[in-house]
Amino acid sequence: MGENPVRDTAISPKAAEPQETYAYDLAEIQSVLLYLPETAATVFAVAAYAGLRRSELQGLLWENYQDGYLRVTRAIWEGLVNEPKTRRSRGAVPVIKHLADRLDLYRMHRGNPQSGPMFANQSGNPMNLNNLLHREILPALDRCEHCRKDKAHHAGADHKFERDASRPMWRGWHAARRGLGSNLYALGVPEKAIQDILRHANVSTTNTYYIKTAPQQITDAMAKLEQALPDSLSVN
Repeated sequence: MGENPVRDTAISPKAAEPQETYAYDLAEIQSVLLYLPETAATVFAVAAYAGLRRSELQGLLWENYQDGYLRVTRAIWEGLVNEPKTRRSRGAVPVIKHLADRLDLYRMHRGNPQSGPMFANQSGNPMNLNNLLHREILPALDRCEHCRKDKAHHAGADHKFERDASRPMWRGWHAARRGLGSNLYALGVPEKAIQDILRHANVSTTNTYYIKTAPQQITDAMAKLEQALPDSLSVN
């Protein structure tokens, strides 16, 4: 066997630490949905309650919603239609009643379509979610606490923009997907089941990147440890 070519390599001590990712908890998800208009609320609900990636949301078809499941068959990224990210990503996700009710109402408002893009623009083509973010989501969440104007329309105001902290912050589409994994885990769902729901190739990805432990869970975990210990410890 030859010599290891990377034997003397090392990570620079000055390298920046990886940025911490975010996962929406259930209360935040409900708060976001409360403020978002349609169609943004329904798109976000699919991300948060079914765990679809942004590209999968853009590629979703009405034909994919059948028999209580959302079947992921394609993804759209930068306008290009592709296969899902991995072979495992091509799968079906059960639709909970809360999401089913929202999807059924959204479909009725859209004229009861049976085929074509689920989230379509005025031309009937798949919606660009970056456009949806800037047109509907950020204006609804990032508002000034004094005049209620969003950032994009605040330039002419006679006061400094101060964000209304009562509204939830936008953390990104993937924060909703990570939130599903974390929320299921907090509810006691086994990691293997979460892996299947998120359609990960292996459970280590689920554990490392998609299960975020909330501070209350940490407190509860330490409380369980405390209860497991004897009432008093003898110290030599």
